[in-house]
Amino acid sequence: MISFLISIVVLVLGYFVYGNYIEKKFEIDTNRATPAITKQDGVDYVPLPLGKIFLIQFLNIAGALWGTVAFLWIVFGSIFAGYVHDYFSGMLSIRHGGDSIPEIVGQYLGTGAKYFMRVFSVVLLILVGVVFVKGPATILHELTGTSVSLLIGLIFAYYILATMIPIDKLIGKIYPLFGASLLVMAIGLFFALMFQDYTIPELTFENIKNLHASPDDNPVFPLLFITIACGAISGFHSTQSPLMARCISNEKDGKKVFFGAMITEGIVALIWAAIAMAFFGGVRELGETMAIDGHNAAWVVNIICNTTLGKIGGILAIFGVVAAPITSGDTAFRSTRLIIADAFNFNQTKLLKRLLVTIPIFIIAFALTEMDFAIIWRYFGWSNQMLATVVLWIIAVYVKKQGKTYWFIVIPAAFMTAVVTTYIFVAPEGFGLDYTTSLVIGLIVTVLLSFWFIFSKK
Repeated sequence: MISFLISIVVLVLGYFVYGNYIEKKFEIDTNRATPAITKQDGVDYVPLPLGKIFLIQFLNIAGALWGTVAFLWIVFGSIFAGYVHDYFSGMLSIRHGGDSIPEIVGQYLGTGAKYFMRVFSVVLLILVGVVFVKGPATILHELTGTSVSLLIGLIFAYYILATMIPIDKLIGKIYPLFGASLLVMAIGLFFALMFQDYTIPELTFENIKNLHASPDDNPVFPLLFITIACGAISGFHSTQSPLMARCISNEKDGKKVFFGAMITEGIVALIWAAIAMAFFGGVRELGETMAIDGHNAAWVVNIICNTTLGKIGGILAIFGVVAAPITSGDTAFRSTRLIIADAFNFNQTKLLKRLLVTIPIFIIAFALTEMDFAIIWRYFGWSNQMLATVVLWIIAVYVKKQGKTYWFIVIPAAFMTAVVTTYIFVAPEGFGLDYTTSLVIGLIVTVLLSFWFIFSKK
């Protein structure tokens, strides 16, 4: 319990202490007009109230399978990697007229990198959308008995609307409701941990180790850092931040939106990691439960909420395991439309032009729903963190070009480089090499890239 509470306190302090440091590093200009004002078009560039922007930006318990070591990654990953990643990707978008992340990459790494990031980002976002179609459809099928194909069709219909309709007309209205429900669920679970008969494993020197049920097949490094994404750092966030960059009316709100949402996600991740371990009696017990056929993350969310929070918890669980992923899928497709439109300078103020970009995206996405869901998810996991790594290096380049100290960004960028490179070489969907060889390759790539960045004159 003590290490859990300390972790939450450190996250909150991170917002005020490290958040102020990063904000000063960026040098916000409260008098500079943002794209939400200068490019206001009533579709994508729309000034929104700060509270709505925060809840939209806000909207993985699997990381708990490695034990309390997950607390460390959630806390330090959120503060030193996730926040910097989210804040700078959003603020750089504001400074570059609301540009999508591939266009920003092109500003600092050249045309070739821009073209690569356009393709990579679109592929990743379509994978995200497909993952968050099949997952919620399967869960709703189990709850209602409705045909999975019908549910996929209905979810796709909603996604098409959310992709094209002005952001304040649909997303801006329902996201705050879903975001608020998730926060209420997290607060309820926090009080359940405090006042019900649960014991949270403590983070001690003795248990800072791999407590996974199959430790040899699931090493903490790099798997933990691929699995816990949104609760620490996620490349997906860098594709979403420009959505909100087009709605922020003043640069001073950037810290509240980007850092605030990231720290809030970290706290929610901590709560879920703690309740998942405590509810089933320990880390190994959680692992044994998750190994049972049909016991996935959605099942865990459902049973914990219903047990600890009663009927209200059951309703919130539906929001958590259905509405939350759906609200990630719709913004994934919306970001895809904007990246493609930005790439071809395709004005999106007219509905017909938005439709011309949107339809091909959904034809591809619908075809991908026929693939094995597990395969799609595995490729999404590492590609998501690879995007985060690339964005961290872009931020490092930006900071270096500004003539400022850049160690605060090079360190997380180098760490994530080691994570992603090692994973690609060791994972079955990668090269499938043995762990030691993969780790050595990952470290060599990280050292070479870091030295190149530090000593490069370009």
